[in-house]
Amino acid sequence: MNQQVKNDQDDDEDFGAPPIPAGSKNYMTPQGHQRMKNELLHLIDVERPEVVQIVSWAASNGDRSENGDYIYGKRRLRQIDGRIRFLTKRLDMAEVVDPSAHHGSDQIFFGATVRYETQSGEAFTVTITGIDEIDPLNGKISWISPVARALTKAREGDAVMLKTPGGLEELVVLEVRYPAPMV
Repeated sequence: MNQQVKNDQDDDEDFGAPPIPAGSKNYMTPQGHQRMKNELLHLIDVERPEVVQIVSWAASNGDRSENGDYIYGKRRLRQIDGRIRFLTKRLDMAEVVDPSAHHGSDQIFFGATVRYETQSGEAFTVTITGIDEIDPLNGKISWISPVARALTKAREGDAVMLKTPGGLEELVVLEVRYPAPMV
């Protein structure tokens, strides 16, 4: 049987998430933090116990080498455990930043929803979120993305320069919004 030797770094899969830049904090919105926390609790309280039960049942059926339920269950258990380690690590490093603190401001900081226009006249709306909250198809970009870095600290009406593979591009900030504070 061919077994691979794993080191501790192999256990910390990135699950598609970009690494947090060295020396930076893992900024997150309260909603993003809560989503990750809910996922972690669901994995610990629901999914993992279900898979453990299936693996125990499958192991009791005898020969494990050709037992699909056992083999798949053990693989799924490793995936769940890896995800639990990843979420725990990211949540431990999290710095929760409430964007509503800037409600009413026209300057761009973490958590801002920004509408901007490119030189070609295309308008885009993005929300600057944490690394673990990105969803580009829905306009959620990471605070470390080139667009977010170019926009940060600008104000409505400002023009900023974005370095792209095709050269410098000017972006004009049309609108800056923040969520209203929770009462």
